[in-house]
Amino acid sequence: MKNTTILMLVVVAVVIVGAFFFINEKSPTGNIITDNPNSLQGQKQQVILSERNLNYYPSRISVKANQPVEITLDSSVQGCLRSFVIKDLGVSKFARTASDKITFTPTKAGTFSFACSMGMGYGTLVVE
Repeated sequence: MKNTTILMLVVVAVVIVGAFFFINEKSPTGNIITDNPNSLQGQKQQVILSERNLNYYPSRISVKANQPVEITLDSSVQGCLRSFVIKDLGVSKFARTASDKITFTPTKAGTFSFACSMGMGYGTLVVE
């Protein structure tokens, strides 16, 4: 009985510690972060999207207008989510592998929806 109680306490402690780290996990925002707003001038804004819960992650991306954007779908992205579309910006590409890049230059500020070709996975692109 004593061994069972100790084992149960260890299991409960491991679950609590694991839940703490899972809840406090720093989630990527998909934003390009820099201390110097001019440092991106002429450079690609690189964003890596993953798949989580059958959707793009992060589902909100912020980029700067008039600067090239390069989106990579990592190896966790599967199925129709590899077919990436931003209809309002004329972006449409099937990224067969994680090394395929989706590149474009947003010329106007605004909020744009992105999705897979079937509309099952989706998110928001904010162009500032």
